[in-house]
Amino acid sequence: MDVFGAIVRFFQQGGVFMYPILIVFGLGLAIAIERWTYLTVSGASNRALWKKIVPFLKAGNFQEAAAVTTKSKAAIASILTYGLYRVKSARRRDDVEKAMEESLMEVMPRLEKRTHYLATLANIATLLGLLGTIIGLIRAFTAVSNANPADKADLLSASISVAMNTTAFGLMVAIPLLLLHALLQTKTNQIVDSLEMASVKFLNAITERQLKPAGAA
Repeated sequence: MDVFGAIVRFFQQGGVFMYPILIVFGLGLAIAIERWTYLTVSGASNRALWKKIVPFLKAGNFQEAAAVTTKSKAAIASILTYGLYRVKSARRRDDVEKAMEESLMEVMPRLEKRTHYLATLANIATLLGLLGTIIGLIRAFTAVSNANPADKADLLSASISVAMNTTAFGLMVAIPLLLLHALLQTKTNQIVDSLEMASVKFLNAITERQLKPAGAA
């Protein structure tokens, strides 16, 4: 109970700038939860679809593979669909690879969407904290100038202590948001790397199937 009371007092003493910092934290947390959920589901969907597609690729049954990827909403489905349809008309591996790279460029913005906002919100929280402190110091010095000379030192130290609350709270919000941003960036990069790896494996499977008749001849 004492801890809760201390938190309430800390928040109340910080002044009006504590509220926008709290709003920034709420927005950042909501974005982080949404992005983490999306990326987790996306990664799981990609792995599930790839496991389903591999047997068709090994058997050279590209038509069945295309039928499966067309129905899926996974990120990897779009890339594989581009590649599978390009296989029908492409004469070179490079043509299929370019089509898949184009699809990857379309998928990446969906994976990276809103993540960069976290770094921006962290900066905003820090700056709001500093602004609140500066305004608090201005008020403190104004109050001290009109105070009794004997009380000036105590009043100034107390006012500065209260003014620093907003900077402290801004940093308390900014640091977790930056950590969440780094975590989501890492998770996004892992998914992008897995998509690139799947593209290479897909191209290798196609090349292997195309070379088999020539090797048999």
